[in-house]
Order: sequence, then structure tokens, then C-alpha cells
Amino acid sequence: MPKSLEDKIKDRIREAGPMSVAEYMTICLLDPVQGYYPTRDPLGADGDFITAPEISQMFGEVLGLWCVQSWIDLGRPETVQLIELGPGRGIMMSDMLRAASLDADFKSAVQVWLIEASAALEAVQGRTLANAGVPVHWAARLEDVPAGHSLIIGNEFLDCLPIQQMICNDPFAGKDGWVERRVGLDDEGRLCFVRIDVPAAAALTQHLPDGASEARKDNLLETCPAVAQIIDGLVHRFADHPGRALFIDYGPEDTEFGDTLQALKRHQKVGVFSDPGNTDLTARVDFAALSETAKNAGLTTSATVPQREFLSKLGIEMRAVALTRSQPDAKAVIARQLHRLSADDEMGELFKAICLSSADLPPPLGLR
Repeated sequence: MPKSLEDKIKDRIREAGPMSVAEYMTICLLDPVQGYYPTRDPLGADGDFITAPEISQMFGEVLGLWCVQSWIDLGRPETVQLIELGPGRGIMMSDMLRAASLDADFKSAVQVWLIEASAALEAVQGRTLANAGVPVHWAARLEDVPAGHSLIIGNEFLDCLPIQQMICNDPFAGKDGWVERRVGLDDEGRLCFVRIDVPAAAALTQHLPDGASEARKDNLLETCPAVAQIIDGLVHRFADHPGRALFIDYGPEDTEFGDTLQALKRHQKVGVFSDPGNTDLTARVDFAALSETAKNAGLTTSATVPQREFLSKLGIEMRAVALTRSQPDAKAVIARQLHRLSADDEMGELFKAICLSSADLPPPLGLR
């Protein structure tokens, strides 16, 4: 009988010592044979979680209008790469294209690129977008997409990027005051968190967010090195052709301390070590750190705004009214969908939106 992913992780720890939280997440989520994303469709009522596009078509539709306006802001180029990072089932892209097709010139300019790690989801996306009416391509990385004017969308993409966890051991020692929290084994051979009581490697501490200076002893800080790699990719991409990248995800506007790593299975939170490879692992996005990194790299960065504000400025309430008029029997359902996307006690305040742009573009629609 083949070894479980959990046993493979334990063997690796016994051989090489405790592994970083980022390595643990990467193995659990992306192992090509037993990892979470390559082996399943995790979305929807029958999966482990549900995202905004699965809640309502309105979400993707107003984002489609955002894309049209951004294309206009780019100067109406004859060709624009509409790139989605982590496109799920392709539902959001389908809804975006349906709304954006109101501008025939935009639709004729669009080439869709989907950045996907899951073969299972890629097949679903192909079926969803079979009649999209625009060219649809797939790539494993953003770097594989041909150069050109770009509009990049990532909805609930950043929250599944691997994080590192560090603990403040000495608030007065600057970067040398941080130690790393890793994944190891307890006395009974079970996976657990362990504290490595030597100064964390310079690679982990050289890009701490400004908010790290407020740390007190034993505060835990999460960082996401992959964010810097993504921003480097955007800088390189926008160097020759203007573009924008819109990210919508859950997390605080300002850097906060604490462990936010969580595992989801069948829409319920479970232990992060409970079933490696068979649960979704995510962590809150530090939008302050994201913004700092983007600005330092030379990108024009919008303010981080709550999802409710962003969607409202894009006209989601008006879209809800229009849908209700055309589908009066669905009035209650549409109202519930709007509430879930926009209410402060639902996704409206927890989720945020931010736009990273090349220089000299007008302010993006719906953002400050």
C-alpha cells in the first residue's frame, strides 16, 4: 500500500529536521500525486469551500465592467491579455466575459489566459468556457503568458500562497530578534509546530513589513515570500506594456500578529495537521505588506478597500435590481447573494480589494 502524504512528510522531517510552514503548505497543496489542488475540484457545495463567483453571477459581472474600463484606461489596445490567477471552475471568467461583451471592441481585443495548477480544474474550466467566444489559453505560470497589455485578476489567490511563520524573541534586537516557527514531530511522532530558537535566516527577515516594528515578545508574524515573486513578475510584465493587477482576498488592511493558518474540509475548519493533502490550507493576506512591497518595486498602488465598498462602486446593487426585475421569482435569492457578498458580517468587510498598476494610468474604477 503506498504511503500517505502525511507519512511522507514525517519521513522527510525525520531525515532533514523540522520543515518551514511554507514547505509544509507547498507539499500539502501542490504535491503532483497526492496534493490538494492537483487531484480534485475543491469548490462548491460538494467541495470544501465556496468563493464569491460561486455565490452569485453578479460578482463576475461587475468585475467584467471593471476590465472594460481598465482596457479603456490602457488606451484601448488592439490586443489585451486577460489573465486570471487561480481561476477555479472558470465561472468568474465566464461571468466577466458575458458582461464585458457589451463592448464589442473589448471582446475582439481579449485573449484569455488561465494560470492553473490543477489538471482537474483545468478540465472543468475548459467546459465552462467552451463557448466563451474569445481565445482561451492555459499556462502554469504568469511568466509563460506572451508579453503585451495585461489585465490580471486574482480572487482568493493570495490566501493559498505558502507563508512563513516567525516569533518575536527579542523586540529590541531588530531583525535578529525573530526566530522561526516550523513543522516538526512531537514525542509520539505526530505533526506539530516547533520553535527554532536561533535567529531566523536573513532571507526571512530582510523584507519584514513596517508593522513588524510594533511586535512584542512572543508575537507571531506571518510573511509570504511568494508575494515578492509575484510583484517582480508584474514589474517585469508591465515594463514594456502597461497593465493592471486586481487582487481580492480576505485579510486585514494593516499588518496584524497571530496565527491565521487554517484548514478547511467540507466547509468546516479542521486541524492544519489533521489530513495533509486532503484539506485546503489558507492564511489571511497582509495587505499592508503587499502594498509596501509593490510600492517599493515601483508599482502604482491603490488604497486597500473593503469588498463591499469596491462592489458598490462597481454598481452591484444596480445589477441586483436589474436581475430582480428580470427574475422576480428569484428576488429573495438575489437579496441573500448580495448580502453575503457585501454585508459587514459576511464577506463585505473581511475581504479587501487592491489594484497594482504600471505608472501613469488613471485611478482604477471602484478604488481610491
